[in-house]
Amino acid sequence: MTSTVNAPSHPRSDALLQRAQQVIPNAMYGHQDARGLWPGAPQFVSRTAGSRIWDADGHEYIDLLCSWGPIIHGYQHPRIEAAVDKQRRICDTANGPSEHFVALAEKLVDVVEHADWAMFAKNGSDVTTLCLTIARAHTGRSTILVEENTYHGALPWCNPDKTGVLPSDRAGLAYYTYNDLAGIEKLAAEHAGDLAGIIVAPFRHDPAGSDLEMVDPAFAQGLRRICDEHGAALILDEVRTGFRMSFGGSWEQYGVRPDLSSWSKAIGNGYPIAAVLGAEHLRASAGSFFVTGTFWFSAVPMVAALTSIALLEELDGLTHMFARGDQLVSGLREQASSYSLPVQITGPVTMPYLSFAGESDHQFTLAWAAECAARGVFVHPKHNWFMSTALTPTDIDTVLVATDAAFGEVARQFF
Repeated sequence: MTSTVNAPSHPRSDALLQRAQQVIPNAMYGHQDARGLWPGAPQFVSRTAGSRIWDADGHEYIDLLCSWGPIIHGYQHPRIEAAVDKQRRICDTANGPSEHFVALAEKLVDVVEHADWAMFAKNGSDVTTLCLTIARAHTGRSTILVEENTYHGALPWCNPDKTGVLPSDRAGLAYYTYNDLAGIEKLAAEHAGDLAGIIVAPFRHDPAGSDLEMVDPAFAQGLRRICDEHGAALILDEVRTGFRMSFGGSWEQYGVRPDLSSWSKAIGNGYPIAAVLGAEHLRASAGSFFVTGTFWFSAVPMVAALTSIALLEELDGLTHMFARGDQLVSGLREQASSYSLPVQITGPVTMPYLSFAGESDHQFTLAWAAECAARGVFVHPKHNWFMSTALTPTDIDTVLVATDAAFGEVARQFF
């Protein structure tokens, strides 16, 4: 890849990476997929505030990755930080949960149409796995239909990377293609009598730099019908999408209510919390087995979530994020067209992904992301981005100045 214009150096980040290689397997690459960034990208962050991040060498970026999704109101939002600081001085992790445990469950049940109860955990992998367990407990069956190559977490049953995974870890799973309703109908018939559930993302977001694919409403409605016909649970994985497609469940706009949904990322604005939300008929099954985690009931993340959800309501946060997303995506499309570049932008405007048509190795996207970074904008070349309520119209205007110059460099170098 050709070097970027005025690309900053990262001696401190590089030194930290060398140290990490001595004491952490595969350095940090096995823990967060930083391999997907452009060559020479900074791997360490030293400071965050609002819509900005600073790398370990002090370079500032407008951040469109939002910590891989959790930051929905910007970093260190004053109201959220004040609420959690107050709670931290009173009680965080203790022998039992605080009153906020009940308040947050009540709030999520109020906000999400299909939810009659909530259970809490820490990570997306926790709650997607818990959804499968509840579905199997409720039905007494084994088989879950899962989209081929999708990402529902980093555990053996769902991690697309199969290294160290036994066939038995994936027992009870059958795989479908997103938006292929006929294929799912065939799979469901093949597993009739043993179908416990179908897990699905609100839109297709496979890993490794694939274009995103919005759901066909007929597909969403068809999954609901198939689950009803087979007495199976429809599980919607909202870990990535929660509160960025709608204020509530992402498929309510299609008239589809899942039986179970998994949430994490944005609900706590960066504080570690996850939730399973479920329908009334699954309540007894959800409470029929023991499941817990030492830190699952900590009060501080629950206060962060309560404050974050309240802010979304008060600020009309979804409208704000859609407006900024529209501003960004329309600007990017105009710029790419002006340079006659074969750019594709897929996914919701609040979670867009940019790629160049026809490239197999992401050479152009990697180069473009590097050029953006050299101009103070952090985008990921192989993962969707995220809007936040901290992004202002001026921020997006600044981003578009950088992206236009980046498109110009890519056009000059490769086209």
